[in-house]
Amino acid sequence: MSSATGWFHWALLSAVFAALTAIFAKIGLAGIDSDLATLVRTAVIIVALALFVVLTGKWSNPLALSPRTWIFLLLSGLATGASWVCYFRALQIGDASKVAPVDKLSLLLVAVFAVVFLGERPSLREWAGILLVGAGVLVLGLRR
Repeated sequence: MSSATGWFHWALLSAVFAALTAIFAKIGLAGIDSDLATLVRTAVIIVALALFVVLTGKWSNPLALSPRTWIFLLLSGLATGASWVCYFRALQIGDASKVAPVDKLSLLLVAVFAVVFLGERPSLREWAGILLVGAGVLVLGLRR
């Protein structure tokens, strides 16, 4: 897979696994607090990723990372944790078929943040797709 198209395959796999995450989480949340469920999920992720990193020979000393890298990885981790807590609470009280698409409003927000903070410039075609996702979220959020 070339790097020009390889990202798309990984992104599609991410979407498949994210969809399964919503379904498995909704089923697993029956009779359990959403925060405890998030903790269990996080523990599973830590163990799975640690095994993956070690078994693929990608382990290196994290203390050798630059302070800037540490700061942004810590901020990313905090944002991920906050996202998961909110997502699991939404899943516990809402339908997965409604919660997951609204969660994908993050796509629109990533595009805006990437323009503001990273200097990225999506094409007109890319903005059209991003705005269609945003419009879809609005349609889902409107009350009947």
